[in-house]
Amino acid sequence: MFSLIIAGVGGQGNVLASQLVATAAQKAGFKVAVGETFGMSQRGGPVMSHIRLDRYRQPGPLIPKGRAGVIVAMEPVEALRVARDYSGPNTTIIVNFRPVYPLAVLMGDGVYPPANEIKAALISRCRDLYPIPATELAQQAGEAVAQNIVLVGALAGSGCLPVSPEYLEATIREIFTGRKLEVNLKAFEAGMVSIKPDNVIAASIAASIAASLAASAAK
Repeated sequence: MFSLIIAGVGGQGNVLASQLVATAAQKAGFKVAVGETFGMSQRGGPVMSHIRLDRYRQPGPLIPKGRAGVIVAMEPVEALRVARDYSGPNTTIIVNFRPVYPLAVLMGDGVYPPANEIKAALISRCRDLYPIPATELAQQAGEAVAQNIVLVGALAGSGCLPVSPEYLEATIREIFTGRKLEVNLKAFEAGMVSIKPDNVIAASIAASIAASLAASAAK
């Protein structure tokens, strides 16, 4: 059983990304279940997709609390919102740190958490954290809206997904044509390349650094 959550806000392509992964997994021979929740998705509300893969039996569509293997988030606060419920000590989180500010924040009635606080909270809730500049990489590929495909590429490149990147690329070729195909293939490749060993923030490393700093301060 492999359990993945893709999270974001309305308009970021969350549903397309989840359908892409699910279709590729079916091509690879997995039994697949997808469960989606929408919170005012047309107005920038939270959107979350549960994707579960199993080789031998049909999985249920919903992931139990604390049991997500991987969380892919297109927005940092949504990453934290999902991690609070579904991440565990062995969870990997892949996140685009470009914020999408809620209406309350834009109107001055709310406060958006600082990036360093979000990052620290995520590190405390997972094994590995991959911050990916998905929006910037998508812009370089030709369209900022392809950030969802960048993150799918990062997921493929992380080695966490038990589906070969070739199946994902084949599915992209089925979904898109013309210039959109060209842009999304570039975005997918950029995402795969963005996953590097020196890009991961491991919770164990962060804890070791914090302990060393505390020991130095005590001297």
